[in-house]
Amino acid sequence: MKVNNTSVGVGGYAEKRSIYRMSNVFETSGGHRSVHLGIDITAAAGTEVFAPMDGKVHSFQNNSSFGDYGPTIILEHNLDGEIFYTLYGHLSLNSLEGLSEGKEIKKGQKIGELGDPSVNVGWPPHLHFQLITDMLDKKGDFPGVCLSSEKGYYLSHCPDPNLILKIEKLM
Repeated sequence: MKVNNTSVGVGGYAEKRSIYRMSNVFETSGGHRSVHLGIDITAAAGTEVFAPMDGKVHSFQNNSSFGDYGPTIILEHNLDGEIFYTLYGHLSLNSLEGLSEGKEIKKGQKIGELGDPSVNVGWPPHLHFQLITDMLDKKGDFPGVCLSSEKGYYLSHCPDPNLILKIEKLM
């Protein structure tokens, strides 16, 4: 980002990344998970995060193991009868204050801000944004990285977040 003189960076969807070997959070009996299921938007800690559309709080929690999401919010959306979810990981702790499951969220409403590395468990400040079509009975957390052997399964449940973000350079 310094080389390109920019304050915002983007990490892509469905990328295979070796960085996940840094934490046992990504280790499974099948090996290390390495395929990224969301889009990362890197910016300064404290950068505000806004809801891209109307929804309600599905769940939230602080996933505080090293290398995990840290404070995480999952919103549920209903678009013409289609239910889907958006996950926001690596937020600040105060982003979780005042939340309750079912709380209505309006498009454009501030839902939190990016956390610093001390809160989002070692990661530089960034937002992990992910679409999910089936929560698979999970609450407050959902895999953001999968095994290469499970890529087809997880990508079928986690479509490209750029469908909502519409970042031109990723289209």
